[in-house]
Amino acid sequence: MAKDQSSSSSSTSRRCFCYALTVFSTLSSLSLFLGWSHRFDLTLINQQQYLSHFQQHGIIHLPSYSHAWNRLSFSSAPPPNLLKIAVFVKKWPRPNQAGGLERHAFTLHLALANRGHQLHIFTTTSQNSSSFQTAATTHHPNMHFHLSPPSPAGYLQQSLAWDQFQAQNNTGNKPFDIVHTESVGLMYTRARNLTNLAVSWHGIAYETIHSDIIQDLLRSPQDPRSKALTERLIKVVEEVKFFQNYAHHVATSDHVGDVLKRIYMIPEERVHVILNGVDEHTFRPNLTERNNFRSKFSIPESGSLVLGLAGRLVKDKGHPLMFEALKQITLEDEMFRKNVFVVVAGDGPWSDRYRNISAMY
Repeated sequence: MAKDQSSSSSSTSRRCFCYALTVFSTLSSLSLFLGWSHRFDLTLINQQQYLSHFQQHGIIHLPSYSHAWNRLSFSSAPPPNLLKIAVFVKKWPRPNQAGGLERHAFTLHLALANRGHQLHIFTTTSQNSSSFQTAATTHHPNMHFHLSPPSPAGYLQQSLAWDQFQAQNNTGNKPFDIVHTESVGLMYTRARNLTNLAVSWHGIAYETIHSDIIQDLLRSPQDPRSKALTERLIKVVEEVKFFQNYAHHVATSDHVGDVLKRIYMIPEERVHVILNGVDEHTFRPNLTERNNFRSKFSIPESGSLVLGLAGRLVKDKGHPLMFEALKQITLEDEMFRKNVFVVVAGDGPWSDRYRNISAMY
């Protein structure tokens, strides 16, 4: 997006976008992006100073709001303006093959499309393009997909995606109001010239250092020290350098927001905390489904606690630690063996190890 767009037009688009997204955030615990000053019909929870300011002026300056936007409540009225939104994401989910980032992107942007906004999604093709098209677009009139083959490493080819973006930005009735990238879907070399861009971080290198430290502390003396910790430190340094090139940052936890401001040294007004959520129309209490689930996996009513693990069963997700913890507590605690059930869903090298624990009892 060129920087020479008029400031008034840009400001109006941004305010409207913030309104649309934060309405969505509250209604379904999902939300995204940045914030500028705007008039809202809202209720602030446990933030007396903001409530007092809003009652007096009817305005809240979101960049100064240091807490998660999920604490805010907004009107469910239709958005006052419909936006043209560009989305860069490495992969778009297919049925039963979605990771956390892809599922978040799908749920969020589908909800925005349902509110009437125009979504242009720049992503990679799959091995079966026809099945991808059917699964990804869901035939939604407000979702437009611009596909390109992935790089050898499986990433979005920046030059191809950027050409597609420029073509859509320069055609039609107006340029993009907002550009959103899921993590580094759009690399900083392209993103640094976009002032109306927000990046959502679903994991930063500094977070994973904690897991690396714990794994090293639990390492057996005879095992070699992993190079992961050193490599992660280098990655943190790299992120501190290039994160500055993104105009606005959305952190998915209070901790990450704090890290972005204190460690990565990003100005506070450019960091916004919006917690990940779920589609409450899909994920809600359902006694019938609960009973069916317990019956399917032979979980008796005496099972007082059911723990669920879902995702890729790989080392990077902390499964060595989880496996060791479950193994030890299962061996040492009879009450745990009788009353606690662990359901593991996913695929990866640690799946067989979990099965071995199950076979012991």
